[in-house]
Order: sequence, then C-alpha cells, then structure tokens
Amino acid sequence: MAKTRPGLLSPKPKPGKKELDSYTIRGTNKVVKAGDCVLMRPSDTGKAPYVARVEKIEADSRNNIKVRVRWYYRPEESLGGRRQFHGAKELFLSDHYDVQSAHTIEGKCIVHSFKNYTKLENVGAEDYYCRFEYKASTGAFTPDRVAVYCKCEMPYNPDDLMVQCEGCKDWYHPACVGMTIEEAKKLDHFMCSECSDEDVKRPQNGFHASPASDIKVEPKRRKG
Repeated sequence: MAKTRPGLLSPKPKPGKKELDSYTIRGTNKVVKAGDCVLMRPSDTGKAPYVARVEKIEADSRNNIKVRVRWYYRPEESLGGRRQFHGAKELFLSDHYDVQSAHTIEGKCIVHSFKNYTKLENVGAEDYYCRFEYKASTGAFTPDRVAVYCKCEMPYNPDDLMVQCEGCKDWYHPACVGMTIEEAKKLDHFMCSECSDEDVKRPQNGFHASPASDIKVEPKRRKG
C-alpha cells in the first residue's frame, strides 16, 4: 500500500479536456467545426490573417476553448518564397500543427482545390486555393512536379490570362508570344509560331478552356 506523508493529501488528477462539436466565433453567428478553414489573428497587426484548418476543438475545466489547427502557408512564408506562377490567393497545406485559443479566430474562409478555384466566376475575399502540400522543416513540396505551359515553361497561374494554340493545344502568356493582354482578349483564333505554317483546321474559338478546367481564359475577378 502506498505511503503518504502526514498532513498531506495525494494530489487529485486534473480534469480532462472536453472535445466540442463546434465553436461560435466571438461577436458573430458563424459556427466553426472540425474540418473548417479559418482566419486567425496574427500577433503583428500589420500582417494578413493566418489561414488554418481546424482539426479539433476542446474546452478545459475553466471553459477555455482551444483549437488544434493545421497551418496553411502563403508562398512568401515558404523557404522558396513567392514565385511568378503563385497566385494571389494560393496557399500551401503544411505539416505544421499548433494549439491556439479559439478567441484568435477572426472568421471563416474556403480553401478550394486548384481545379475548383479555376471554375469560380468571381473570387471573394474568403476564397483561397491549394495545390501543394508543404513540409515546413525542409521546404519540400508534394507533388514536387506539376504541368508547365508556354515558352517560359511555367505552371499555370489562374490570375493570368493565357491563350491556347489551335494547333498544338499548348497555352501561352500573351507577353511570351509578343502580344499585349488587350490584343489577346480580342483574338478569335491563335496559332503559335511553330504551328502557324502548318495546315490546321481551325475551330470557331481557340481558347474556351484553361489549363485547369473547361472555362474561358480570363484572369480571376475579385469581389469588392
């Protein structure tokens, strides 16, 4: 039988945490559940909100509510930094997990798949997309390769207009083929220099799809 010192009681076990189904963002009627993406207040008020995916919501015995999150990184926060093909609303899903006070959640957002993002008619402030997972400790990306387009051999940036060659079906940035964006928008047909001398039957419109989906090629329009 275990001994105890006279006058002292054995310590009581700490009450366990209680897992919650949801949390209502302070000052709003927006409900957050596990699996939702949220905007979290940064310590530096001059920075944009952090974006995270909620993995779990818990309350302790004093009803302090904490959220376990998996962080999204912006391109400029990664080891490689922002590159030309990274879109303004692009995020990387990292392997960086953390526990934060639920009171730092400022709002909800949506992190779309890359394909679904390209199908949006309008991009709102709450819309983001992710096409890479990011290992924060090494700077490695998954997948480590994606399709490239144009003479510049760059991945598709959905913020940029591209035109499709009716011959080879590759996609080109107007500047890379000696055109302005305004000139490209007026085109009904486009042939790249390599295909222009070939006898190609031309369809009525040469670029009704983007490299990611079947939509007209236009840069993403933002609300507000």
